[in-house]
Amino acid sequence: MRVEIWSDIACPWCYVGKARFEKALAAFPHRDQVEVVHRSFELDPGRAKGDVQPVITMLSRKYGLSEEQARAGEDNLGAQAAAEGLAYRTRGRDHGNTFDLHRLLHLAKEHGRQDELVQILYRANFAEERSLFTEGDDRLVELAVEAGLDADAVRAVLADPAAYADEVRADEREAAELGANGVPFFVLDRRYGVSGAQPAEVFAQALTQAWGERSPLTLLDQGDGDACGPDGCAVPQH
Repeated sequence: MRVEIWSDIACPWCYVGKARFEKALAAFPHRDQVEVVHRSFELDPGRAKGDVQPVITMLSRKYGLSEEQARAGEDNLGAQAAAEGLAYRTRGRDHGNTFDLHRLLHLAKEHGRQDELVQILYRANFAEERSLFTEGDDRLVELAVEAGLDADAVRAVLADPAAYADEVRADEREAAELGANGVPFFVLDRRYGVSGAQPAEVFAQALTQAWGERSPLTLLDQGDGDACGPDGCAVPQH
């Protein structure tokens, strides 16, 4: 079974939602047969790469909140994260364009290191004092190498704005086609969707239901067509 997760590294509920989903997955009897794929979704795709501002300022301007309200919201998110065992800095974080992060996640997917990089980027964005957005490519290379990627390959992607850009845009188009207008958005076997950072119990129920309702393969031709198998290939007799 495949679970696809549309998310953005700048999304705090994606950070929390991933932890809740993983709690459910860890207890799922068939967890070793579940493939998890992370898909791209930018919350702020129109933001210029160099446009970085404090999270509190961004929240105040984007949602028309007072700074006091924005700080209270961050405090609530910090409490929600702590309940899942996650570190979360409620003050001093900043916000910027995440397109390069998504491009690197596609590189990581090709090398089987996507989940490792997702978690490292979340940690860097929500728990660490150093910024993801103001230290340039060196910071991203450092984090990607920690996830197991080759530094030169990472630098090559960051130096080429077209690298994996189509893959990011394709993910975002697909999210729109599936009806996702916010993240996190979880899709199980392209049959069921779960929106938001739901409790672990909801994810557990969704996994069980999706697993139980998988359609068995229907063979359309029961004839004796030639084929190859573990014992070799059929040899033509005529």
